[in-house]
Amino acid sequence: QVRLVESGGGLVQAGGSLRLSCAVSGDTLSNYGMGWFRQAPGKEREFVAAISIYGYLDYADSVKGRFTISRDNAEKSVALQMNSLNAEDTAVYYCAAKSTTFGHFVFRNEYDAWGQGTQVTVSS
Repeated sequence: QVRLVESGGGLVQAGGSLRLSCAVSGDTLSNYGMGWFRQAPGKEREFVAAISIYGYLDYADSVKGRFTISRDNAEKSVALQMNSLNAEDTAVYYCAAKSTTFGHFVFRNEYDAWGQGTQVTVSS
């Protein structure tokens, strides 16, 4: 069973950058479509970014042009580079994996496995 561990969260000033990482173990990363979601206090968990097994990318409108998702199958990791952060980006960020042979996924109920989350706080 695939296991996911996020890291890289923290406190950053508005306009700053953070890079989140998701370490994948227990299975071959190339078998999974990957995604990042986030959940702010009192809100639903929402889609942030996804990358298919073939490298197709998709982003929420709120992060397009600021966030970049990437994957390194050899290193078994997925990253989320976040630039131009603002207070609305404050949330717990979760890495997610979907066993698949095709496609990318934007709905949280499509994913098979989740990490424990990492807190990102943006001060204004």
